[in-house]
Amino acid sequence: MKQKFSIQEYVRWSDVDYAGLICYGAYLRFFEMAETELFRTAGLPYGKVFEEFDFWLPRVQLHCDFHHPALLDDLLTVQAFIGRIGTKSLSLNFEVYRSKDSLLLSEGRFIMVAVSRKDFKSIPLPKIVMEKLACFSR
Repeated sequence: MKQKFSIQEYVRWSDVDYAGLICYGAYLRFFEMAETELFRTAGLPYGKVFEEFDFWLPRVQLHCDFHHPALLDDLLTVQAFIGRIGTKSLSLNFEVYRSKDSLLLSEGRFIMVAVSRKDFKSIPLPKIVMEKLACFSR
């Protein structure tokens, strides 16, 4: 069954500008929290998976669309899902909603490439990683 992974987090003082509107860079924090927890839920906690398979997943591309501003103390729902899994890369997509009314605030995407920890050269994604992430693919 394909599913989206979801976390909730409040917009904090450090996320907003003087007017109380979320700063665009704060979305990266929300994306990264959802990414980390998606991998943990899939049985791939970063602290173990990178050691076990001797690779990294650096982001090589980041995209974000902003639809509506979030405000200080808004509770956000951040959904993450795998948009595509290739042999050496994957796209991780995000949707951020204001929890109280489900208004879509922003959408984002990371493109991540598997690289060797020794020399940062591109390598195939470990098969077990692809298998465990498949349930979060669209």
